[in-house]
Amino acid sequence: MTACSRPTCFAPESTCDLGFLDRAKCSEWKRPDEAAAAQDGSETDELLLPWSGSAIGLVDLAFIAGRTKPLVVGIVGAQNAGKTTLLAAWYLLVGRGLTGSDERRFAGSYSLAGWEAVASALRWRPGQQPNFPPHTSSRSGRAPGLLHLAFRTANGEVRGHTFTDAPGEWFQKWAVNREAVEGEGARWVAEHADVFLLVADREALSGPNKGSARGSLQILARRLVAERAGRPVALVWTKSDVAVAPEMEKAVRDAVLGPMPDAHEFSVSITASGDDATDTGQGLLELLNWTLEIRRERVSLPPVEAASPDPLFMFGAR
Repeated sequence: MTACSRPTCFAPESTCDLGFLDRAKCSEWKRPDEAAAAQDGSETDELLLPWSGSAIGLVDLAFIAGRTKPLVVGIVGAQNAGKTTLLAAWYLLVGRGLTGSDERRFAGSYSLAGWEAVASALRWRPGQQPNFPPHTSSRSGRAPGLLHLAFRTANGEVRGHTFTDAPGEWFQKWAVNREAVEGEGARWVAEHADVFLLVADREALSGPNKGSARGSLQILARRLVAERAGRPVALVWTKSDVAVAPEMEKAVRDAVLGPMPDAHEFSVSITASGDDATDTGQGLLELLNWTLEIRRERVSLPPVEAASPDPLFMFGAR
């Protein structure tokens, strides 16, 4: 709960939305105790950053997109399918300097605290074994939490990416009923994502409830087919070290690759593929590289037909 009356301002956790370094001088600030402290000259001279470092919300997107609009990566899947674990594994690999390509380098993030929150469980600490990230809460909300990463290419271009971290319950409600109230956050992902990663949980597809898991994934795939509008899609098999019956794999591939033959397919796992201490899991860097190479479609404008070379009269000329 902030002390400012403006819905887009989160002072005192971040800097003033209107740009006041001394919050007591802001007419929207509703803290008489701080105002009195400012008059006594005992206010602090600390300068807060305009972002908290936590997962990004809708209000923060305008700030993040001030330089260039980041590419939104929508990670879609059922609950406990491994969506958050995939994000955590990527973050730890990027922290080791691995970005999926030698031509790409890490260039910053506005949500490092949010990344640490999802990745801390995977870190090894003395006396504490690594664990999986906690389940993403299915809290009500209009949009998922967004985790930001920026990369610099070999030619010096900086490209930003935001990755959605949404609970699987949202997508399950949205798959059955597009207008479901509980699926509002999933609708936001479907509307704003530039690329979709459809997660298929091999552990669920081989467990005692594999029939239900297959049916839920098929319904979700049909919903994604209707909503993708030509955007890139990847079928991501998580927990690839778990064996799945060939008939089950075929049913899932038919549901995804049948109506979307241009979709790519990846198998990933955080389980080490060897005894090397530098192991990077299975398929994680390949999927990351494919995701970061995606580009938005460019719009080609028709040439301007004008007799005058003067820019003032060039447009709108008959």
